[in-house]
Order: sequence, then structure tokens, then C-alpha cells
Amino acid sequence: MTSLFYRSRPPQTLAGKLLRIYWLLPILAVVIAAVGVAALYSTAGGRFEPWAAKHAMRAALGVTLMLGVGLMPLRFWMRIANPFYLLVLAMLVAVPLIGQSQLGARRWLGVGEASLQPAELMKIALVVALAHYYQWLPRDKVSHPLWLLTPLAMIAAPAALVLKQPDLGTAILIVATGLTLLFLAGVRPFYFISGAIASGGFGHLVWPHLKDYQRRRLLTFLDPDSDPLGAGYHIAQSKIALGSGGVHGRGFLGGTQSQLNFLPEKHTDFIFTMFAEETGFVGALGLIALYAVLICALLVIANRARTPFARLVAAGVAAMFALHVSVNIGMVTGLVPVVGVPLPLISYGGTSMLTLMFGLGMVLSASAHRDDRISIGKTRAFW
Repeated sequence: MTSLFYRSRPPQTLAGKLLRIYWLLPILAVVIAAVGVAALYSTAGGRFEPWAAKHAMRAALGVTLMLGVGLMPLRFWMRIANPFYLLVLAMLVAVPLIGQSQLGARRWLGVGEASLQPAELMKIALVVALAHYYQWLPRDKVSHPLWLLTPLAMIAAPAALVLKQPDLGTAILIVATGLTLLFLAGVRPFYFISGAIASGGFGHLVWPHLKDYQRRRLLTFLDPDSDPLGAGYHIAQSKIALGSGGVHGRGFLGGTQSQLNFLPEKHTDFIFTMFAEETGFVGALGLIALYAVLICALLVIANRARTPFARLVAAGVAAMFALHVSVNIGMVTGLVPVVGVPLPLISYGGTSMLTLMFGLGMVLSASAHRDDRISIGKTRAFW
């Protein structure tokens, strides 16, 4: 499969770069986004408005962005890694000051007629910044406690700002993605085991700072039947919809829970439930398989990369997709608490779509420019 989508000749021209692009990634992104358009069309009762048409336009813009980013030299993205991170961090600082409020949360910055969610951008900004950090850091310092302070601060600062918005789900994903990058960079497992043990005692410090609705979600996760008409309503309706889909589903436009508006947030957080109700277990498994192929393709590029920066960017984007998919599906099936994580390239949301496409473009750049010399000092692989 790899030979069909990956060419080994070094790129010298635009045509050469196009030949070196791992075309399986754009193809999979288009297919998954098309599934999202169809799902949003069905969610709206067979209408392109208000979600499907905009989603299709954003997907087209995202694919264009992906290819444009992929054709840029990888050394360019490494040079701007830290400024990009600091810019997005400054945007997060600005959110509580000048941000727009929706549904009781202040998470967006107004950009003309549009709005931008900096927390989504931070996911890819953190991946690129950490990859840059470990590009030049010698291997013998990767697990040194002193050299761990900087990457931990780079993870903690945006996570704390996002948590105050409040956006627990995105904060968790930022921390999880950052820690995954540290592990892939070669940080010793001892630190992760110690952190996991310490987090048990850290929970009681975080609990008082959570919003009431966040506490209710966590308590409902532990006891789903405690409040079936309140905090447990979302997950109860989601399970009903999943069960009613059966093996082959109720058919396109045939979902009762979604079409009769029993299913909340059906165009964003719970779109997988709507899709599974209409396509059944077979359709849901097929969609998961598409994500699995996409993640494997990202890991293929990571494995072929010749510098730590390229490896960690590709592996970090793979981790982003894997975390998004697993948390979203786990959330709607009751395996994890409801924390508001979108399904990549399918849930309605402009910033999330463009951020993920941008991340895929970075990986395409790592593929098309794998022979470029971008090293700072030694360029040995860390994993």
C-alpha cells in the first residue's frame, strides 16, 4: 500500500514535491470529511443548511490548506515553531479579556464575522513547539529533571488557561497530547508512573475548581442512573440511539433519536451516535476503520522520518487523532465522562476542522521534505 502513495526520489521542483506527498492522507481526509457532510445533512433532516454546506466549504478550504502547508519546507515550520506557540498562548490569555461568550463559556475570539477558538490551535502549536524543543536537546538530557521543566511548563500553561474558560475536554487533550510527545521523545517511564500515582492525590485539589456542571458530569459517569433527566440525559439518549441502530442501522435520514431531537448536540459532540443509529454497527465499525488507517498512515510517515522534529510532529498529529477519536467515541458510549470532545473532521466546527487539516499538512511536509537538512546539532532519533 505504501508504494502506491509514497515516492522515494528527492523533490527538486513543485512537481517533485507533489510526487513525494503521501497522497493517502489527503484521500482519507476527504473521505472522512465527506462522511461528516452526509451526517450533518441527515442531522438537519435532509437539508444542507445550517451545517452540511458550511462543513463542506470548510473541508475544501482545509484540504487546500493541508496541501499548501505540505509543500512548504519543513525547516520553515521548525523556525516558526516557538513564535507560533507563543502567539497562540497570547490568544488564550486574551480570551477571558476580549473573547466571545457562548452557552456560558468564553472560548472564542472574534475575527470579523467569524470566530476562532485558540484552544483548538494550541493542540497543534504544542506539538510543533515540543518537537522543536526535542530536535536540539541531546539524548542524555531528555530525562534530566532540569530539562523536563520547560516542556512541562509548555504543557501546563495552556492547559490551565483552557481549563479556566472552562473547557475540561480540550484541557485534558492538551495535557494528554503533550505527555505523549514527552514519552515519544524518550522521557523515562518512571516519570509517567510517578505522575500517575501522584495524580490520584492531585484530584482533590482540582475538584473544588471545577464548574458545577463538570462535577455533575463526572458523578453521573460513576452512577449513570442517578440523574437520568438531568446530567445523565445526554448519555442515556446516546445509548438508546446506539442500541436502536442495531447491526445495519435505521437507514439514511431514518434515525428516530436524532430526527425527533431526543439526542442533544447531535451535530457536534454526539454526531457519532447519530451516524451509528443510521448506519448501525457496520457503519460505525467502518468509520473507526477509516480513522485507524489514517492514524497508521501518520505513523508510517513518522517511522520514515529522518529527524526528531519530523518524527515527533507526525507522531504527535497521530496522537491527536487517536485521542480525539477514542475520547469522543468513549464519551458517547458511556466509557468516559462527557467532556465535549469533537469527532475529527466530522463534528461541526470550523477551528477544529482547519486545525486538524493544518496538522495533516505538517505531516505531509515531513513526508515531502524528508531529505531536507533541518537539524540543529545532532539529529539522532529518540524513539
